[in-house]
Amino acid sequence: MKSLVFLEHYHGELERGGLGVLGKASSLGEAAGVVLGEGAVAVAASAGAFGATKVYACDAPELATPLPQARVDALATLVEESSPDAVLFGASVLSADVASGLAARLDAGLNWDLTDLAERDGELVGTRPALGDTVIVDVGWKDSLKLGMIRSGALDPVESGGTAEVETFESSFSDFSTLATLVEQTQEESSGPSIEDADIIVAGGRGLGSPEGFTMLEELAAALGGAVGATRAVVDAGWYPYSTQVGQTGKTVSPRLYIACGISGAIQHKVGMQGSGTIVAINKDPNAPIFDFCDIGVVGDLHQVVPKLTELVRARG
Repeated sequence: MKSLVFLEHYHGELERGGLGVLGKASSLGEAAGVVLGEGAVAVAASAGAFGATKVYACDAPELATPLPQARVDALATLVEESSPDAVLFGASVLSADVASGLAARLDAGLNWDLTDLAERDGELVGTRPALGDTVIVDVGWKDSLKLGMIRSGALDPVESGGTAEVETFESSFSDFSTLATLVEQTQEESSGPSIEDADIIVAGGRGLGSPEGFTMLEELAAALGGAVGATRAVVDAGWYPYSTQVGQTGKTVSPRLYIACGISGAIQHKVGMQGSGTIVAINKDPNAPIFDFCDIGVVGDLHQVVPKLTELVRARG
């Protein structure tokens, strides 16, 4: 199978989501990365370490801002020139717009929210959750060109140590593709790793009792060198930012250690963190569903357990 993988880059580095998809695609056949936008050529070669045999790069002025339509033009040009079997994306706000636009432009089928890919009898098969993430189903494509978007955090980047040939290409752009203008771009200031990158996540749910309860979790996460996550109920209540939401409608994470504090373990949250290496649950309800799938369960008042745990971590540090 011959694949193109859309790779986003910010501040001179390729994003983890696309690199994870690139590694999976390279295990299924020939995988080439696609880097678009300002600085594309400078970062393209680094994709070779994650499985790309070739990386196509285009840094035309029309691609200077992170807007989707010009990227649809560039990808459509590249698909016509290279004739891939599949074009794959790691889920993000930008890639969702680009993937859907490309599907409409090429009249090709797009499967989204995939958690894995495989090749069976020479055909690409995707895996995705269905029915509220209560079952896992296999999905396929009717068209010869297959477009797929992988759920954020579902595939981790794996360094293969390889190198890639970087090939620049040019694209024409439709008049309507450059009509939108980026007025302003801001980035949320934060300290420590994001939940997508963190090896350790300390997550909180409604069992914290109030927004102030997250102060405890921030202290424990800082002591462990990790990040703080939250459930949907918590972010919907305005207790913590949406960017930290783990679960079906949030982000999928797979840290080495996941500490769930005051989280019942509903299926919508479980699907976002069940790939974690070790899951520790702290909850005063001994019948909480999370105790059915955690590795270590602590039945107790998190307001007593978490500060004591933070104290012990700091003492060992």
